[in-house]
Amino acid sequence: MPVTEEQATWFAEAFEKLVGNIDQAILGKQHVIRLVLTALLSDGHILLEDVPGTGKTVLAKALANTIDGTTARIQFTPDLLPSDVTGVSVYDQSKGVFEFHPGPVFASILLADEINRASPKTQSALLEVMEEAVVTVDGVGHPVGSPFMVIATQNPVEQSGTYSLPEAQLDRFLIKTSLGYPDHQTAVALLMDAANRARASGITPIIAASSIATMAELATEVHSDESVMDYVNRLVEATRVDKDVTLGVSMRGALALARAAKTWALAGGRNFVTPDDVLELAVPVLAHRIIVDPESEFSGVTAEQIVNRILVEVLPPTRSAA
Repeated sequence: MPVTEEQATWFAEAFEKLVGNIDQAILGKQHVIRLVLTALLSDGHILLEDVPGTGKTVLAKALANTIDGTTARIQFTPDLLPSDVTGVSVYDQSKGVFEFHPGPVFASILLADEINRASPKTQSALLEVMEEAVVTVDGVGHPVGSPFMVIATQNPVEQSGTYSLPEAQLDRFLIKTSLGYPDHQTAVALLMDAANRARASGITPIIAASSIATMAELATEVHSDESVMDYVNRLVEATRVDKDVTLGVSMRGALALARAAKTWALAGGRNFVTPDDVLELAVPVLAHRIIVDPESEFSGVTAEQIVNRILVEVLPPTRSAA
């Protein structure tokens, strides 16, 4: 049923409280925090790519501590095995049967730290669970529950001993973003509090996991006019024919942008999606799904530049389709 104005107001207020709680650990990065929460409430996953020391792990831990649910952290290393992530079946001699022992992936929030340090075989262990929220071991499916979110971090600078995430894996992340360095005023505030080496540990839960599921379900009911969805599709189609692109955005990417735009609109206190919601989310949702032509990439063209150019070329709707 349609979202009422009262429900939209409640959602926006709850969203801002979550942002404020996490902001205690990550100062001056409210836009990034909103993107992370948008991914969570859109039943998606997020990839934080940035240089070391910018607070990627702190942000992930602060989000996990904000939700009164289960959390787990996996430090990805080259020797990590798929079963170390998903779990394994162990033979119980007393019962004469194999029993499944769940891995750390069975958590509300899973922090996959430095995911590109694990081998492709181990990275692929997350493919099924990120898409279907189910882990299949020995032919038996094990649901991980709801809410479920993977927050993966990776360092784009150091390439030694790392494995680039394949396109199929990148496509399963709803949003890819980075924190960047703090501004001068924020940096000074952090230096004044340098003795606090565990900022995320001070974050206490302010919302139950069941409430997150309720908010996510409410976001799916936000009204999106056909003209706005037509705009989303035109943007996606433009990435597929762009001269600098080898592979454009998939249909999964288009659906991800549509879902995220609904959550973003509701977080703003509106029960309907506008073209501006799509504009604000296009780069973080679409850019990492694009494979740039090698020659264009060598010339300095980036996926973010391509999406920004398409946003200028493809005109948004000016009226409702109805």
